[in-house]
Formats: sequence, structure tokens, C-alpha cells
Amino acid sequence: MDDGLYDDQSPEAIAGRIVKHEKHLPRISKNSIRRYIKSVHGRRVEYHRIKQRRKRKWGRKRPKLTGLTDRIFIDKRPKYIQDRKYIGDAEADFLVSGKTGQGIILSLTDRKSRVSFLEQILNVTIANVHMAFQKIKKRFPELSSISTDNDILLQKHIELEELLGVKIYFCHPYHSWEKGTIENTNKYVRKDIPKGSDISRYSKQFIRKVEDKLNRRYMKVLRYKTPQEMLNEHRKRKKR
Repeated sequence: MDDGLYDDQSPEAIAGRIVKHEKHLPRISKNSIRRYIKSVHGRRVEYHRIKQRRKRKWGRKRPKLTGLTDRIFIDKRPKYIQDRKYIGDAEADFLVSGKTGQGIILSLTDRKSRVSFLEQILNVTIANVHMAFQKIKKRFPELSSISTDNDILLQKHIELEELLGVKIYFCHPYHSWEKGTIENTNKYVRKDIPKGSDISRYSKQFIRKVEDKLNRRYMKVLRYKTPQEMLNEHRKRKKR
């Protein structure tokens, strides 16, 4: 249990995981786990979790909208994407450095399986953004559509569609809640890479560890499986 708590799993997720998938372990309620965290035995766990919440709130926003033409907006997506019917329909966003920092992270999450991919971009150009998307496509060949925000780095989105062989859909301006899946993912990324951070100070190995952490979360929406388990099961079925 401590391993899950240090991994920033919630008491609800740990309790649900045990009920659904770890039946060899004795059941424990989320309230019992919370009491343990508050007890003398859970002080180190409590300190770790409090420390993770002490994050700086300021950051730097990227300019948006300029140069974006011929967009297809999110409400024009096929219904099967809205309904999360297939693995491969993803949402994407950029995590930016603070005012004195350099670099960004391309963050992409599959809408159905919630599996996530992170790519660090230190020299921020459109060409390098396209290259980062290609790296994700290589690791996630199932990728078939991307729903995203109106960032200036996507002004050559038609070229990117052809490069990846996917469809790209845009949120309406200033409607970030239309891509709630990636917004939720980024909330968890920010536990390890706080707002205001200098992205260039993080190693690629560290960012991959953050990605792995995202993909081993027990998620209620997945019946307490992890995103990686969902993707692995999908790929096994495809091989049959």
C-alpha cells in the first residue's frame, strides 16, 4: 500500500484496485487508508503527499490563434470519437516552461485507454514539434486522431496531418475544457513538473519516469486497471 501512496495513487484508487484486481490481498476501505496516512505510522507518506501539493502557481502562456487557418473544430468530430469507442483517438497539449526557463513538453493522452506519452522539446520550433509527434506515433501506432488547443505551434496542422496520417480537431478558442482528458493528465504531470519549472532542467530519463507513472495509475474510469494494462490488452486482442 505504501508503494502506491508514494506513487501518488489516491486512497480511492488503491482501495478499488484491491477489490477489482488484487483479490489475494485483504480488502481495505479508502477511509482506512486515509486514517493510516494521518496516523503516526503514516507520517512519512503524509509528508511526501503534502510536499507534492506545494507547487508554484505561476507559469508562462504561449501565444495562440495567430496563423491558424482551415481548422476543423472539435464539434465536427465523428460521434465515435466523442463516445471514446476506439483506442487511437487522442488529445494533445503543451506544457511550457516558466518565464526564465526554456523548452516545452508535448503531452498526449488516448481518450479511451488514457495511456499517455510525453516528449520534451528544448529547441521549440514547428519542425521539432512535428518530430515529437512522430516519435509518439512510432510508440503509439494506433494514433488516428488528435484533439488539441489553438497553439501557434500547430499552424502547419495540415502538413502535420499528412505527416502522421491522422485527423486533427481543434477546441473552440479559449474552451480548454473541451479537451478535459489531457487537462486531467497535465494536472498529474504538474505534480512532478510544477508550473513555472524550467523544462530544460529535466532529463529525458526523468520525463520518461513521469510518463511511466501516469501509465501505472489505477483509474476508476478503467475499472481500476492502469492505462498501460488497457493498451497491452488491446494489442494482445489485435494479434489474435
